[in-house]
Amino acid sequence: MSIDHAVAMIGLQADACEELGSPLYAALLRRAAQDVRDGGPCADAIAGYEGAPGPDAIALRLIGGVHALVLTGRAPELAVRFPSAGGTFDPAATDRAWDAFRTTVAAELPWIRDWMTRPPQTNEVGRANLLITGLLHTLAGRQLPVRLFELGSSAGLNLLADRFRYESAGFGYGPEDSPVLLPGAWRGAPPAWLDEEQPPVVVTERRGCDPTPIDPVSAEGALALRAYVWADQPARAARLNGALRLAGTTPTRVDPVGAADFLADVQPREGTLTVVWHSVMRQYVPAEEWARVEGELQRLAAASTATAPFAHIAFEPRRADNGHRFLLVVRDGSDFAVERVLAEAVPHGLPAWTV
Repeated sequence: MSIDHAVAMIGLQADACEELGSPLYAALLRRAAQDVRDGGPCADAIAGYEGAPGPDAIALRLIGGVHALVLTGRAPELAVRFPSAGGTFDPAATDRAWDAFRTTVAAELPWIRDWMTRPPQTNEVGRANLLITGLLHTLAGRQLPVRLFELGSSAGLNLLADRFRYESAGFGYGPEDSPVLLPGAWRGAPPAWLDEEQPPVVVTERRGCDPTPIDPVSAEGALALRAYVWADQPARAARLNGALRLAGTTPTRVDPVGAADFLADVQPREGTLTVVWHSVMRQYVPAEEWARVEGELQRLAAASTATAPFAHIAFEPRRADNGHRFLLVVRDGSDFAVERVLAEAVPHGLPAWTV
């Protein structure tokens, strides 16, 4: 029964990859699902994880480990099929890509088995498109310095959102010389409060938390992040590489603790806007812990004042009739019971649109 579950989970991830523009991963994961059913090398790779729940993302762990081998030069036969390594994926030659993938898994099983212990962390930079939108809405023309606290920070790259450049037709926001360019930020007109003429955001504190944080300036950390970006999506890889360069000049602090414990030490501060934000991480937090997180958010809202304001900004999936919608929701400390849905976007954050 657990094998059937694992096959189904890998198949669902294949469908998601196809929907989100990764034909390479969709093709390989469909073959991997069948290989698991047949008891092949992929079955050996995921042994012990057959019954893992969907949020554990065993398919992304498997293919992330293989991608890491490609990026480090240990899978040359597969590298010629991976655009991230300078190769080319030909949908008409899927058999060749799959044969190289399966051979790599069989030859590097200890490496893949180790990679299966690592939760997928892309630290998707595109989601900053929604986070900065929520922050600028919260500031609403107020020239307050900002303290940023992020839940599920991974490597802390989105704590640098104010230093990214966001662009779409007739619109631009952020430093023009930023190494992180997010083109196609909006489908249609962006929200009115995204005004390039307003003063730049001044961030005085950047802190986050993650149960297993990644050091973005270390070689191992950078490899882990790059390995979890899908190999046939060069725009995402370029955004990540730019953010890694920024991380080397603007360090952030990411504590290795859970979200509720992290928030317990946060307090509003006079003369600053205190912001807690997160993006596509809530599904990984157990319900009991999230209840504690919500309690801490309520505490911060109750402690906030007009001169020490607080806001909660979230870009998270919500169930809808046909699956999930990824929504930007903002709550202000002065009226915390009111959720303001400001925008919607694809899961990776680009493009977004108003709702």
